[in-house]
Amino acid sequence: MRFEEYAKEWKAGQRHLATQSVHHLDSLMEHHILPSLGSRRKNTFDHKVVDGFIRTMEREGAGRATQSNAYDKLRAILLDANRLGIFDENPMEGVVAPQYDPARAVIPSLDQLRAIRTAGDDAFLLITDMMSGCGLRNGEAAAVNINNIVADDVYRVSEQVVMSEGAYGPLKHRKAGEYRDVPLPTRIRATIEWYADKYGTIDGYLLRRPNDPSKPYAHWSVSNQWARIKKAGDVDVPEGMVIYGFRHFFASNCLSNGLPITDVADWMGHKSLDVTFEIYRHLMPGSIGKAAKVLDVALAA
Repeated sequence: MRFEEYAKEWKAGQRHLATQSVHHLDSLMEHHILPSLGSRRKNTFDHKVVDGFIRTMEREGAGRATQSNAYDKLRAILLDANRLGIFDENPMEGVVAPQYDPARAVIPSLDQLRAIRTAGDDAFLLITDMMSGCGLRNGEAAAVNINNIVADDVYRVSEQVVMSEGAYGPLKHRKAGEYRDVPLPTRIRATIEWYADKYGTIDGYLLRRPNDPSKPYAHWSVSNQWARIKKAGDVDVPEGMVIYGFRHFFASNCLSNGLPITDVADWMGHKSLDVTFEIYRHLMPGSIGKAAKVLDVALAA
């Protein structure tokens, strides 16, 4: 069997993947994995073949994040085959994985955030508040629903606008119907209620396409506004900040105020704690020196 055939069968078994994750998998397969390995017979894989695949991505200038993601998918497929006994030896044995070192998150100050959030229209303000106040991804913020306020201080994130389809879908890394509860600050709840009072809702949704309310809010509307805000230069936007900077602000606000990183990872919907730590470890307030002083106080009591 050729790798392409096996990969197709393997993908059919990944029924747990959300729609957006399937699109990401398809993109990696189409542009990186199959062009290099699609016609190769399964029983010819070993660590040299995998190393060669990594070097090919390096030569072709694939970004570190893409290399890491493509390697992870290839690894999952080959390990699945290894469990079935297709290989005499594990083809991943001894392979050095691509190292992905995420860029340092660019986070606006509170004053910068206050100015930026009012630099666009009301929908932009609402999305900014949901991302910076509750830690939502931009697709999740676009699906904000007043019925998801399950307590005065809790918002339930249950779906997102899937950008590739322009439709509501399950959360990243979660199956349809799964959700996560996040803190809902008073000011953010006030923004939701203010927007609902001003514009009304459709089935509880606050944001819809202005020219077609039957459809979810279009992600490019926020992207276009963000590009205009940065180009105009009327407000202070930190150098290198992207839209995800609002979500980074949420993490920074939590961690700098001593909230456990395990809780922050859960609220942000990260697949594992490693992701949260890798991106935000520089925001952790603790240090060995500080820990020693804290322990000294307890020991001296």
